[in-house]
Amino acid sequence: MAIKVGDRLPQATFRVMTANGPAPKTTDEIFAGKKVVLFAVPGAFTPTCHRNHLPGFLEKADAIKAKGIDAIAVTGVNDVFVMDAWSRATGGDGKIEFLSDGNGDFAKALGLTLDASANGLGTRSKRYSMIVDNGVLKSLNVEDAPSKADVSGAEALLKQL
Repeated sequence: MAIKVGDRLPQATFRVMTANGPAPKTTDEIFAGKKVVLFAVPGAFTPTCHRNHLPGFLEKADAIKAKGIDAIAVTGVNDVFVMDAWSRATGGDGKIEFLSDGNGDFAKALGLTLDASANGLGTRSKRYSMIVDNGVLKSLNVEDAPSKADVSGAEALLKQL
């Protein structure tokens, strides 16, 4: 069953790149005491994710944060090295936190997985955006197809703030 508004996010550990290499980062470290926008992509560097979804959040980052958001983060079922390369390739480093959900544990815990096996991608995360306040889900926008970034895009989310 998928997570719903009002639920607390499940405990999970992501991987993030630091100056000393890959390091774990828990949901508590990311969300406790903060208002955070999190969006998820099926895959870093994939067409919709790379050309549409992430760029919208990069363009609207200041406007989103001006609405009282402490941080913006993106997660994907990619390893930490790919997420780090994507951060650097897009200019997202320092603007958006890139969270590797390499095994899809967070996506599974949310009930928001996507079977992309037919395209050789295995189990991925559905495309979504959410507003999380101190670990509690306040808004959730899940796309009905992985090739869309409409209801989960930065512009739509900004209107919810």
